[in-house]
Amino acid sequence: MSRFVSTALIGAAMLVSGNAFAAKYDAAAGKATYDASCATCHKTGMMSAPKLGDKAAWAPRLGQGVDAMVAKSVKGFKGSKGMMPAKGGNAALTDAQVGNAVAYMVGQSK
Repeated sequence: MSRFVSTALIGAAMLVSGNAFAAKYDAAAGKATYDASCATCHKTGMMSAPKLGDKAAWAPRLGQGVDAMVAKSVKGFKGSKGMMPAKGGNAALTDAQVGNAVAYMVGQSK
């Protein structure tokens, strides 16, 4: 019985965290930001950017969690194989727009 309850609680937590993700970021709005500012690198793999839809390339990033990916995308970072300029090089983007674009890319790459 306790295994069933534990499994049910884990499932409920995953469902709630998925809904929190959906409420925090707007993947549909993120497509426009992706098209305008992110596709240059994420469509071609420039600077070792994971290509949109490449599940193998996105898997280790997804393991970090969406909030970590958004933070790195907003602030920028340099990895062992490539780099991500802050806000994809478009300083005019808001943090919310970057988060939405990350949500869009994650949704296309699971």
